[in-house]
Amino acid sequence: IRSSPNPRYRQRLPGPLPPGLARWFPALEVLDVSGTGLAALGSELLSLPRLHTLLAKNNRLGGPGSLPKGLAEAPLLGRSLRVLNLSGNRFAELPAALLGLRGLQSLSLGSNRLHSIPPEIQELRSLEFLYLGGNFITSIPPELASLPSLSYLVLCDNKIQSVPPQLAQLHSLRSLSLHNNLLTYLPREILNLVHLEELSLRGNPLVVRFVRDLTYNPPSLQELAGRTIKSRNVSYTPGDLPGNLLRYLHLASNCPNPKCGGVYFDSCVRQIKFVDFCGKYRLPLMHYLCSPECSSPCSSASQSSTSQSESDSEDEAIVAAHRMQKVLLG
Repeated sequence: IRSSPNPRYRQRLPGPLPPGLARWFPALEVLDVSGTGLAALGSELLSLPRLHTLLAKNNRLGGPGSLPKGLAEAPLLGRSLRVLNLSGNRFAELPAALLGLRGLQSLSLGSNRLHSIPPEIQELRSLEFLYLGGNFITSIPPELASLPSLSYLVLCDNKIQSVPPQLAQLHSLRSLSLHNNLLTYLPREILNLVHLEELSLRGNPLVVRFVRDLTYNPPSLQELAGRTIKSRNVSYTPGDLPGNLLRYLHLASNCPNPKCGGVYFDSCVRQIKFVDFCGKYRLPLMHYLCSPECSSPCSSASQSSTSQSESDSEDEAIVAAHRMQKVLLG
């Protein structure tokens, strides 16, 4: 059952879901009551044994009694419900009843009045998608890292000041949206998110600092000599070179870009992949490359992204240093 997409034709529901709904539609799987003015869902919801998707966006939910009593203990709904969207309502805290829906895979509570994320969020072990953007959240609980299947985490447009290093334990995370917060730094552990494809950071204080610290230090004469010897396979014997230079040559690291084949010692470019959702440029950063001119080997590794910016060509994905600032600050 879906309400009309046109707001002019949406039926207003003065009270909770009408009694008898489960009797009329015993096999109901998807229920969309978005934009109907609902202030409470009512106990009828508990009688829908096959419901797997509930959309109740842009209503007046959030007060006492908005959710039916016994929701968390409902034997049928607790197992069947997979997608729950309560965005655009008036919840000041994440309802405790939702934390008992252990089969939930997608939870959206964007544009509410949330000020915190309860540590009990870790109970939603099946969660893959969590949208909490557009609230007043100030911190991320470390317990969020206990969600083994979480792939998409949206915390944009909040008041978050830091990211706990425990978030690096979200090994399934592919997309992390943190734009328009109060972040001044990121923990180094964020680099351990090896499957991360999208990280949105625009609109944070750290962006200016990141661009400032991105300055590439040119390699020393010693490193230039070492790179030349290694990359051109210049032959030498231990007696040809000083001992300190021999030891230095053993410290060479191969550039991970298969198109490059170069080496680096101390001077390299650290790359983490950032995606700016509002612009049309992608910024691939995820490796230690030998120079700013060395294109990233992973620039075409994320074709599955659903961001609109993914439609751009690979030529635009490999951006020059002066355009990096435009992307990050845009």
